[in-house]
Amino acid sequence: MNTMLKADTPLYLGIDGGGSKCRAVIVSSDQHILGEGLSGPANPLRGMKVATDSIISATQQALTCAGLAFNDMARLTVGAGLAGVNVPQYFQMFSDWRHPFKALHLTSDLHIACMGAHQGQDGAVIIVGTGSCGLAAVNGDIVEVGGHGFPYGDNGSGAWFGMQLLHHVLLSLDQLAAPTLMTDLLLQELGVSDSMGLVSHFMHATPTTYAKFAPLVFTAADAGDTTALRLAEQGAAFIGAIAARLLATKPPRLSFIGGLAHKLMPYLPASVQQQVTPALQTPELGAVWFARQSSQAQSYATSL
Repeated sequence: MNTMLKADTPLYLGIDGGGSKCRAVIVSSDQHILGEGLSGPANPLRGMKVATDSIISATQQALTCAGLAFNDMARLTVGAGLAGVNVPQYFQMFSDWRHPFKALHLTSDLHIACMGAHQGQDGAVIIVGTGSCGLAAVNGDIVEVGGHGFPYGDNGSGAWFGMQLLHHVLLSLDQLAAPTLMTDLLLQELGVSDSMGLVSHFMHATPTTYAKFAPLVFTAADAGDTTALRLAEQGAAFIGAIAARLLATKPPRLSFIGGLAHKLMPYLPASVQQQVTPALQTPELGAVWFARQSSQAQSYATSL
């Protein structure tokens, strides 16, 4: 038990739950980070039990890290940004969950990413990772763009770039398209020698599998490969369109996050690049901001 904390000290838990991992952070009322945890997928699309087990596991780790007991879970006011809860049925499933916390406030993982990037203030964020999406929060209005999933959405994302890479490499190997440096890079990366080896590797590929190879497009583009340059520009055009849509809401700040953000940045229009500012905090800390704001709003409504 953490003897530095009084039993009635308010504690906040921020959850960033995605399709591959769940991050948790416990923060005191004076905004000190007490403990952190990491576990598996927390997207209800992967199954409700999988998602809730991941949340509990990450929370237990954070409690242990903070020197708190399992029973202290009941003291936590939780903000949870979860992939998939933008779908009404999954939001309802989590709303009905008999959770062990003091309170649970739900929103999307994209919303908490925006709140973290701007420390709870108005702003816009674009995520360019395995998927791609954007959100602007301005004067109480929220605009979401993209995030519809791969392969029917997520243009300009890691998964999209990885699939385009494979598509163009296979065309090149069949001599249906011009030779490209991406062919040698992909074959070498996988240790295969022909198209059949590539097809075997990607036969049951997930978006994460495709996204793993997205950086090869930019390696080839940086070396001047024409096909890779065209792909980089095409992906950047998709992300640039998201940026233009969000900037139309006049957010005071715009941040990019995600594994591909820094690679894609040089290919974006200068007008977008000039408005990008660094994210101030992580999504899980954004979830803490969300928990605080939601709790305060709830208390105010109750007092009326």
